[in-house]
Amino acid sequence: MITSRKTYIILVFTIFIWIGFIGAISFMEAWLKFQAEGVTLKIGLSIGSLVFNALNKVELTLAIGILITLVLTKNNIKINLLKRMLLPYSILLFQSCYLLPALDKRILSIQQGFPITKSYDHLWYVILEVIKITALILIGIQILNRYEHK
Repeated sequence: MITSRKTYIILVFTIFIWIGFIGAISFMEAWLKFQAEGVTLKIGLSIGSLVFNALNKVELTLAIGILITLVLTKNNIKINLLKRMLLPYSILLFQSCYLLPALDKRILSIQQGFPITKSYDHLWYVILEVIKITALILIGIQILNRYEHK
């Protein structure tokens, strides 16, 4: 079993690493790559698909790591924290199972020159990223505050 101190260290580390990945990829790389000289829409979309699918794998790994840590911990924070993690977990699951595959399909259509219909999938992805990172920041702060008072 994991002790309280180890639990807090692992959770804080993992949550803030997760926040860092989202911030760096979703809020910086996503639009910055199109500013580079010579990057066409086709190349930018291809890079974006590759990077966001890699980010998704990292996020899933971090989410599983948090879940395993909570299952192995012997203190009473696990139920409360699991409830708080439902929002970022649900968003990650929706992005993994629906939004990323839909966006990848759209990218292929654009790259192959097929006409595309109007879609709000990208907008939903961005909105959900903002909600997810906000939730993770609040959860991380709550964990830090709880540990300080122990």
